Amino acid sequence: VYGVSTQRTDEQSAFARAEHIQFPLLSDAELALVTALRLPTFRVGSIDRLKRVTLIVDRDRTVRGCLYPIQDVTGSVADTLALLDTWRGIHGGQAERGARL
Repeated sequence: VYGVSTQRTDEQSAFARAEHIQFPLLSDAELALVTALRLPTFRVGSIDRLKRVTLIVDRDRTVRGCLYPIQDVTGSVADTLALLDTWRGIHGGQAERGARL
């Protein structure tokens, strides 16, 4: 599990400490991932921020699933686990066509 945001790494570190985030946060302050995957954003002042989205990415960096919009952050965990279970059941964990990261 990784978190990605458009915040700078110093902002992410402060957020992770304050919110007790226990997984790595990756910065996309330059919007490279946002642009490559056409991820949904919104503007706050003059700053682009990511909307909540969950991507399931395999070891080959291929997107296997996507949940959007995320309206219930807590509930999205169960939705993500269900999507993973479905994907594993259908594909047995084998790779198939998808978008590469």
